[in-house]
Amino acid sequence: MCGINGIAYSPRTGRRVDEGVVARMRDVISYRGPDGAGLFVDGNVGLGHRRLSIVDLATGDQPMFNADRSCTIVYNGEVYNHADHREDLISRGYPYQSTSDTETILHLYEAFGAACVHKLRGMFAFAIWDKGKQELFIARDRFGVKPLYYVHDGEGNLFFASEIKALLEAGAVKPCLNYSALPDQLANHGTSYDETLFEGVRRLLPGHFLKWKDGEVRIEKYWDLEFEPKQPVANEADTVEEWYELFRKSVELRLMSDVPLGMFLSGGIDSSAIAAVMSEIVDAPIKTFSVGFKEREANEFEFARLVARKFKTDHHEITITPEQFFAELPNLIWHEDEPLGFEASVPLYFVSKLAQQHVKVVLTGEGSDETLAGYGRYRKALTLLDYGEKYEALTPQLVRGAVRSGVAALPSALNRKLKRTFLSLDADFENIYFDNFSIFGKKLQDGLFATDTIERISGASPYGNLHRWLNETEAQSTLDKLLYVDTKTYLHELLMKQDQMSMAASIESRVPFLDHKLVEFTARMPEKMKLRGRDTKWILRRAMRGVLPREILDRPKMGFPVPLGDWLRQDFRHLVSEYLLSERSLSRGIFNETSVRNLVAEHESKENHTSRIFRLMNLEIWQRIFVDGEGRPEK
Repeated sequence: MCGINGIAYSPRTGRRVDEGVVARMRDVISYRGPDGAGLFVDGNVGLGHRRLSIVDLATGDQPMFNADRSCTIVYNGEVYNHADHREDLISRGYPYQSTSDTETILHLYEAFGAACVHKLRGMFAFAIWDKGKQELFIARDRFGVKPLYYVHDGEGNLFFASEIKALLEAGAVKPCLNYSALPDQLANHGTSYDETLFEGVRRLLPGHFLKWKDGEVRIEKYWDLEFEPKQPVANEADTVEEWYELFRKSVELRLMSDVPLGMFLSGGIDSSAIAAVMSEIVDAPIKTFSVGFKEREANEFEFARLVARKFKTDHHEITITPEQFFAELPNLIWHEDEPLGFEASVPLYFVSKLAQQHVKVVLTGEGSDETLAGYGRYRKALTLLDYGEKYEALTPQLVRGAVRSGVAALPSALNRKLKRTFLSLDADFENIYFDNFSIFGKKLQDGLFATDTIERISGASPYGNLHRWLNETEAQSTLDKLLYVDTKTYLHELLMKQDQMSMAASIESRVPFLDHKLVEFTARMPEKMKLRGRDTKWILRRAMRGVLPREILDRPKMGFPVPLGDWLRQDFRHLVSEYLLSERSLSRGIFNETSVRNLVAEHESKENHTSRIFRLMNLEIWQRIFVDGEGRPEK
């Protein structure tokens, strides 16, 4: 894993790349690659690279060139099947100078052009300057495990990098709040398509490549997740075995490394399954790392320890205090470039720092919930949508209106539950799923923004991009449609959290559940192999039966709990005042002051607005760092 960056000036501008600018872009993200740095400049094109040495420590430096130096690559990620292509590429006349996966990507591009991406199994973001074609080719992996951001300005100039701060370092854009992305950002943990919270900065979507030539950009999708046609299951045991073998192969591939590796162990079924497979493949005890808080409701250590004892791992733990959490928060917002989408980003950084003392690579459990229907919200949404359709078909509109009025008049505790059901909502995706499980839903946003903000947002919908993804899939069932949208949106934010928090600690994270061959097989399984009654991730639980302890197989999902609500009501209430209610914050005029004050007051008395308050605090800190120009907080 590394950091990449580059500039391509349109020929019509006559501009030549300044090596110093490319170097500053590269070095502002030096933590992504503390082991080495490289630079390439050729007239109007420049490429930069920071290296975290994982594979081919001796000869894998970048930028890397092909034999006649007509093609130059900078690359971030790991391609696990790179050795499978060597013999064929050598037979085609492409000589190897290293044992690195970087060189295989370069030769595959020489042999197959843009189609090279179809041959790659792994996580990647790379850029190749093809001098003969005078074309820059940039590609990103299928799920977006590796980040890639870019600016294409009005003159046709292209700037790209692994992190947005590198684009800012080059002066590609002035850091300004992208108001049109604000409703999406506040509703959905982050922006849901190619926009970012920085005006003018976009991200290359997962499963896409970009070609830049003569100042023009062309973007194409090369892969998508397909759920049809469904594969028939003649024998469930055989399907479970086939799925498990793909999972095991995925874990095995991700053990490719010339440096020490370990894994993050939460004690949930996902990380526990990875630990089980790793311990079977690796001879020495695997190194496992866990994080938690002293509060019991936010502490999964007992489950992680149970798994560690079961598989005899070399286990390490770290407990975070609230003082550490809030002291590190501004620095982590700087690292992530945008407001943190998840409270769990902070403990993830601390466990990454712990792991970095022992290993350079970790395996993690992201992707299982979005591919195997692991979240409880899927079952709830399916039930509400099913009952809601029947209710609307059988009940006259006049009666439904009376029921809604009745629900609104109920005591608050009962009303709070029923107002999220078909008795109060239209039974469609937006109301039952998007809005019900958002942070700042459409109704909350109605009174949240100040008048000037409403005008600048220009009617942007919190769920416009979610509907956009919904319209792109050919999935037939409701569950498959939900999984598709979450894979493209919610999962993407989780992966960015994983990448940026681990890279802030200079370690590489790998995600076995997102091997594309495993995910493609999973998508085409019948729904009952994923969600069966109240059993989520059914096939994973069945595959791990007899392997993992019952306490792990049967425990409910906890996510990554952070006891933030009480902290913000009690000892750290002053931070809410500083970031939400201070003159500096309110004078921005983004939010309606009365709405913000009411939100804080409700949280302190009766309602749980933890996630909403945390998002607004994040946004204010982000603006101070980037928009106000305060820069990286001092450690």
